[in-house]
Amino acid sequence: MTLTDKAYAIIMAGGSGTRFWPLSRSDRPKQFLALGPDSRSLLRATAERVWHLIPPERTFVVTSELLREQVETALPEIPPQQVLAEPVGRNTAPCIGWAATHVRRLDPDAVMMILPADHYIGNTEAYIETLRHGLEAATHGDYVTIGIRPTRAETGYGYIEVGTEIDPGVFRARRFVEKPNRQRAEQFVASGGFLWNSGMFFFLASRILEAIDQHLPGLGRQLRRYDEAAAAGNEASVVAETYADLPGVSIDHGIMEKLGSVTVVPGSFDWSDLGSWTSAWELSPHDASDNALPEGGIGLDASGNYAWAPEGKLVALIGVEDLIVVDSGDALLVVPRDRAQEVREIVAVLTKRGDERR
Repeated sequence: MTLTDKAYAIIMAGGSGTRFWPLSRSDRPKQFLALGPDSRSLLRATAERVWHLIPPERTFVVTSELLREQVETALPEIPPQQVLAEPVGRNTAPCIGWAATHVRRLDPDAVMMILPADHYIGNTEAYIETLRHGLEAATHGDYVTIGIRPTRAETGYGYIEVGTEIDPGVFRARRFVEKPNRQRAEQFVASGGFLWNSGMFFFLASRILEAIDQHLPGLGRQLRRYDEAAAAGNEASVVAETYADLPGVSIDHGIMEKLGSVTVVPGSFDWSDLGSWTSAWELSPHDASDNALPEGGIGLDASGNYAWAPEGKLVALIGVEDLIVVDSGDALLVVPRDRAQEVREIVAVLTKRGDERR
C-alpha cells in the first residue's frame, strides 16, 4: 500500500468569482475560466494536477447546486455521486466537514487533501512534491497546511508564522496572521519567518470531524445528522432542508486558528489565488511597456495595462497607464489596476437591480 492509497482529494469549486466580472458571472464563475498562461480552465487544471497523485475515483468536488452540471461537464472523469452540490454557500468549514463525512464513510482511515479550484499554480513538479509532504504529515494525525514562500510584501494574503522544524521540510505553525498592512507585510517578508497562507489543507477525515465537534459543535451535530440520513438513504433531502442553517465560517477561523498544534509545509512554486484582474495582469506575458494585451493588440504611449477581448476583436490603447480593460461582449469594464478589487461592487449593483449580467 502506498502513501496515496488512502488519500482523497477534495476540490472546493463553489466560489462566485465576483472580482473577475464581466468575464466571470454568477452562472460561470472564475474556476471555469482560463486565466493566466494556462489554456485550461482553473478547475480543469486543478483536477489534472491532483490526478498525478490521487485518481478521479477518489476525487470529490464540492460546488453549488447551480454549478453542478458545469462541474460534471468539465470533469467527466469524476463519478457524479462525488460532485457534492451545496444548496447554499456556507463558507469552507461546512463544505470541508460535509466532504469529510462522505470520505469517512468510504474509509475510516482516509486522509483528505483540500484544494481550492481557482488558484494558479506554476512548476507542477515542485507542487506535487509539496502535496506529498502534506499527505505524509497528515497520515500521522497532524493538521497540515501549505505555506507559500513569499516573493514580495503582499497585503492581499494571510500569513503563517513558521516555528520549529519537526521533520525535514515540515514545521510547526506558530500562528496565523490576517492580511497585514504594507509595513507589517514588509516586516514579515524581511524576517524570513513567514509564509503566505495558501488555503490548502491535509488531515485525516476522522481528525477534522473531531476538531469540528470540539470547536464548532453545532456544525458537528448537523454533520452527524447527515451521516444518519445517509444510512437511511435520504441525505439529499435532509441537506436540502437544513444546509442553510449551518454556520457560515471558514476552516481557518473556525478550526485551524483554534488548534493547539498545526503543521505547515513550505512550498516553493509559483502561486496566486487570482484575487482580481491585477493577478491576471501579473501572470500574463507583457510587452516592452508592461502591457498585457490580446494577440495583435496595440499600445501607443501606453504602459502597465491589461486588456481582454473576444477572439478577433482588436484592442488599441493610446496614452493610458495601469488600466484594466475587459470586453466580454455584453459588458465592458474599465478600472484603474490598483482598484481592481472594487469590481465586486459592480456585481453588487447589478444584483440589487436584478440585472442578469451580474
